[in-house]
Parts: sequence; C-alpha cells; structure tokens
Amino acid sequence: MYKRLSAVLFPIMTLLLIGAAYWGYQEHQEKNAILLKAENQYQRAFHNLTYHVQQLHQQLGNTLAVNSTSQSFHRKGLVNVWRLTSEAQNEINQLPLTLLPFNKAEDFLSRIANFAYKTSVRDLTKQPLSKDEFSTLKTLYAKSEEISNDLQGVQEQVLGTKLRWMDVETALAAQNLKGSNGIIDGFKTVDKKVSEYPEINWGPSVSSMYQTRTVKMLGGKLVTADDIKKRAAEFVGKNAGEIKVIENGKGTEYASYSATVTEPKNGKKLQMDYTQKGGQLIWFMDSRDIGEQRLNTVKAKEAADKFLNDHGFKGMQAVTYDNFNNAGTLTYVASQNGVLIYPEKLTVKVALDNGETVGLQANDYVHEHHARNLPAPKITQAEGRKALNPEMKVSKEQKAIILNDLGQEVLCYEYTGKINGSIYRIYINADSGVEESIEEMSPQDRTAAAAK
Repeated sequence: MYKRLSAVLFPIMTLLLIGAAYWGYQEHQEKNAILLKAENQYQRAFHNLTYHVQQLHQQLGNTLAVNSTSQSFHRKGLVNVWRLTSEAQNEINQLPLTLLPFNKAEDFLSRIANFAYKTSVRDLTKQPLSKDEFSTLKTLYAKSEEISNDLQGVQEQVLGTKLRWMDVETALAAQNLKGSNGIIDGFKTVDKKVSEYPEINWGPSVSSMYQTRTVKMLGGKLVTADDIKKRAAEFVGKNAGEIKVIENGKGTEYASYSATVTEPKNGKKLQMDYTQKGGQLIWFMDSRDIGEQRLNTVKAKEAADKFLNDHGFKGMQAVTYDNFNNAGTLTYVASQNGVLIYPEKLTVKVALDNGETVGLQANDYVHEHHARNLPAPKITQAEGRKALNPEMKVSKEQKAIILNDLGQEVLCYEYTGKINGSIYRIYINADSGVEESIEEMSPQDRTAAAAK
C-alpha cells in the first residue's frame, strides 16, 4: 500500500517542486526586469537633469552676452531658459527625492522658470529688461554654474563608482540615511548651497506667486475658540450638537481655527475652517455618502445660490460647473458694479440626491475680497469685438477683472460665444484690445452661468 502510494505521490511532488522552482525563477526574473527598468529611468532622468542645468547656465550666459538693446534675442533666450528649467523640474519629479531635502533647489528652479516666463511674455520693445532684471540674470548665471558643477560632480561619482539609484530609493523608503551615499550626499550639498544664497530680486510679479496668505492680509479683529464655536453653531443651525475647536499654527501669522460638529442624531461630522482674524469661514465639508442623482444643473445652481445668500456671500455669479460622483461643483466669482471679479472666486459642492450643500472652498474669496477702484476702459465693447474671430457667434458680453500672465489684475471684455462647434469665453484687454485669455466652456458651464 505504501509503495503504491509513494509511486503515485512522488512524481506529483517532483512536478510540484519543479513547478515551484520555475515559478520562483520567473518571479525573480520579472522582479529583476522591473528593477532594471526603474534604475534605467532614474539614471536617464538624472543625466538629463545634469545636462539641462548645464544648458541653462549656458543659455543665461548667451542672453547676457548680447547687446542690452537686443530685445528679440532677450525674448528668445528667456523662452529657452524657461523651457530648460521646466524640463529640469520635470526630471527632478522623476527621481526618488520626495524624502530627501532638495526643496530649496526645486524652489530655486521654479523661480527661475517663472522669472523667465513672465519677463519674456511682455512686450520687450516697449518695456525692455531693467537694470534690476539684468542684475538678477547675472546672479542666476553665477549660481546656475555652481549647481551645474555640483551635479556634474555627482554624475562623475555615479559613473565612476557605478552608484545605483535603486539603493537611494531603498534607503529613503526605509529612512535609513546613516552612512555615506554619493548621490544622497551630493544632492544634500546642492540644496544646502542654494539655501544659503542671498535674497534675489525676482520682481513683484514673481514674488507675488510665492506670497503666502497670512492673517495679516485680513481685516477684522482676532477671534477666540469660543467665538468660532458660536459661528459654527450658527452655520449648522438648530441642534448643532457637540462642537470641538482647535487652533492651527498657534502663535504664528498663519493661525486659523478648525471646528468639528458632531450631529446628535446620526453622529455625522461636519468640518469647518475659519480665519483667526475676522473669523471668516474659508472651508466647509460634509463627507456623507451621496445617493443617486435626482437634480439637474439648474436645480443644483438654485441650491448653491440659496446656500451662498443664506451665509453672507452676496452678489456671486456662477461661471463653471462640474459633475462627479453624484455631486455638482460650481465655481462662483464676485461682482462689483456689474464687473465680474475673477480673483474673488469660491466653489460650492452640492449633493445631487437632495440639493444639500456638502462643501465650500472660499479661501480665494476671503483673501481677495475688497472694494476696487475699477478703471475706465479705453476701448468700447464694439472695438474689443474686432479682436475676435469673425466666425465666432457672440451670445453674451460683459466686463471682468482677471489676472493676466504676469499675475496683475486687468480689466477685460468677456465675450461668450460659439465657434467650431464649441463654446468659448474670450477675454479682450479693455485698454489695449489684445487677447488676454481664452477658455472653452462645457454646456453645463453655460447652463450654470445663464441660470438665474
């Protein structure tokens, strides 16, 4: 009996062992192939980064080398600088550096890109590079050489000692940064040097992009946690339930309050954020599950309008609408004397099962809301319309304040119309008559914007 059982089981076990060994070998081969592919991608991104930073340094030198009146070459050089820094940033994003201190160098490249872009898009024949901008270019030329040399040093070490990026990823993932690693040490050195650079004059248009909103930018008095409890209770209405308030960034200029309201019946939690100065609501979320959609765009817009009016956001106009996961999200902008103020925007999220508002993001509105001295347009709406494609069928015209490519507020004529089977908003500068911006609208956007 034993012999017969062994005669049957032995071949089966042998086949199973062979199969397991083959499976393990295949798994090992596939794993090695994946690791090799990842390593090749990392190496390619790193070597491209080193090359593009070297080219960036050369392009800055070329831009400085020509005559100070060569506006056309300055524009070409700055466009190339923007392109190279954008490519370098993309390559940094492909490297496993998320846990490694390299944010100063990334930020430096980002500022170079924005400086080059915002300088190149303006009319350099009318507004040529200033002395301060030439000085900034000279500083960037010198500093980019330092970064380029350091990266080339890391590159030589990588090639000379055959360092692997997968070892860097493993060390970072395990947070095991003890000991020496040529790649990690090299990138740390670059970042440390960049952090020690003296303050660079990037100009107001670039500096404003990196300006962090703080309580100093707001009006009103500082409020307490008890004040926020009262405001949260008023926001929720009757039977607000338990309210907990915590202070974020206590003692700093970024301080704010977060309130959590637990409803007594079902234990559902509502979350809100308020500014410490003025106690203004900047964020609200009800994370409940949303049922099957029953409301259309118009009904969602009506619900959002009522929510805004009930909570003190008066005179807002919907401009876009998105539908996702049975929720409609509408973007609103403020208006002043019939002029749309796009910097003052907020979004409202409406549950399409019953029209209940389940989200609000009002940070831009709260920080940008103020009375403006609106400029008088230098051209008429009819003159602005001449800049449009003659085939565009305009259905709506109005004035709007938008941010241009330099981050400046400009008065425009907003023309809504149809061309090539699609609906567009086109913004024509009300002073110069040139196109400032264009955006395609969805049918839902138009319905929301037209609904009263």
